[in-house]
Amino acid sequence: NEAEAVEWHRKAAEQGDAGGQYVLGAMLEHGRGVDVNEAEAVEWFRKAAEQGDAGCQYNLGERLEHGRGVDKNEAEAVEWYRKA
Repeated sequence: NEAEAVEWHRKAAEQGDAGGQYVLGAMLEHGRGVDVNEAEAVEWFRKAAEQGDAGCQYNLGERLEHGRGVDKNEAEAVEWYRKA
C-alpha cells in the first residue's frame, strides 16, 4: 500500500531521517501513493542533502540545473554536484 508507505516515510522524514526524506521526495516526485508534487520533493531532497546524503545532493543539483520543482539556478546546482 503506497499511500501507507508515504505516511511512514513522512513520519521518518519529519524526525530528520535522511533516508526517509529521500524516499518521501522520490514518492512525491513520481506520484507513488500521493499526487506528484515536485516542489515538495525538492524540499525533502534539500533536507537530506544538507545532512550529507550524496544521492540527494546530486538530485538537488539536477533539479536546480533544470528548474524542476524549483527555480533554475545553475550556480547552486554546481555547488551541490561538487558536494555529491
